[in-house]
Amino acid sequence: MENVQNSLFDTSLAKDPDTVLPGKSMLESIPLAHRIRPFELAGFIGHADIFKKYPFLNSHNFPSLILFGPSGTGKTTLAHLLALKSEKEFFTFNAVLGGVADLKKIIAEALDKKKFTGMNSLIFIDEIHRFNKAQQDALLPYIEEGAFTLIGATTENPRVSVNKALLSRMQIIELKILSAESIEVILLNALIKIDKNLNPEFLKIISQFAGGDARVALNALEASLRLENPDAEDIKTLIIENARAYDRGGNRHYDVISAFIKSMRGSDPQSAILWLAVMIDGGEDPVFIARRLVIFASEDVGNADPTALGLAMNALMAVSQIGMPEARIILGQATSYLASTYKSNASYLAINEALAFVSSNETIEVPNHLKNFPAPLPGSKKYLYPHDYENHHVKQEYSPMKTPTFYRPTNQGKEDGIKKRLDSLN
Repeated sequence: MENVQNSLFDTSLAKDPDTVLPGKSMLESIPLAHRIRPFELAGFIGHADIFKKYPFLNSHNFPSLILFGPSGTGKTTLAHLLALKSEKEFFTFNAVLGGVADLKKIIAEALDKKKFTGMNSLIFIDEIHRFNKAQQDALLPYIEEGAFTLIGATTENPRVSVNKALLSRMQIIELKILSAESIEVILLNALIKIDKNLNPEFLKIISQFAGGDARVALNALEASLRLENPDAEDIKTLIIENARAYDRGGNRHYDVISAFIKSMRGSDPQSAILWLAVMIDGGEDPVFIARRLVIFASEDVGNADPTALGLAMNALMAVSQIGMPEARIILGQATSYLASTYKSNASYLAINEALAFVSSNETIEVPNHLKNFPAPLPGSKKYLYPHDYENHHVKQEYSPMKTPTFYRPTNQGKEDGIKKRLDSLN
């Protein structure tokens, strides 16, 4: 188990004997997660692997970085620690709260600091993925010439959310969610620093249910210390209410909807309903979910069960008009049906292949006998009306060239009957 490390406000670490540190009452008003931030990299719990993989993190000179990972994994703390170790002037900026003009002021201050004192600066930009392309491009010349060290933090995959030009000049460091054991060490550190005690059973509950998020765990610890005679259920309720994460615009949004679709495609209604519940609990737009059900009904169920599309469309209309919380019932019905019914993507593949065929060929002309008003050409074919023939079918040319077989029906559900009919006609 990792050792207890020094806190950000540990008086034993004051470099200047005249330094005035916050009093106890002032400290208690500061969130615990901020109070116990370590002063040294050795106190950065749960990420020993990144220092082995990226040994330059232990040096004074390190490249500009992108810190990528879920909330509460220590991105901001690591940026602070790297600034302390490198003895660089530390500037922080939030891409959500500030604009380009504010960032330019910070950059100007950093450049002045270097010009007049020779001191290098580190600029930390939280949520750097919020910057648009032009804003990210504005940073390029400074990073190129080494005017300052940039550390960007993001919960989004930087390979998607950060410009390639900027990304090529920075090193990506990925921070994984923290293990329950690492979070327990962080909580024990915190209790020692603030000279408090909590039932070890409660610490384990918080560690296990924090979802790998140290900030959530520390906030739960702080709240637990305010409870009078709590029991295990009180602690569990407290942490579970605050630990569930669902970012409607972030990676988890896409991961959960992906798991939802794949569970339905795999004919696992139990898992599909589970992911539906996760989305509803996280505040996902029910209309968004219903639209995905409509797409799924056509793409993955198709003609194996033609009624599925109608059911999904009815669900979309009903959800749009009714809203939550009752819309959950409709979503549950549609999800359980679509997950359970026959599957076929034959029609989905057919249109994709046909589009690829059309785009790779010259303009495909309509045969004369299929035109709306056929030209009276000598010897030209006449259109044969299928309903005038046995079984309401007659063989004739319906395209100007040998058309590839785009639609290949499966033997699933209703599509099996379609397959047999087409086979008999051919």
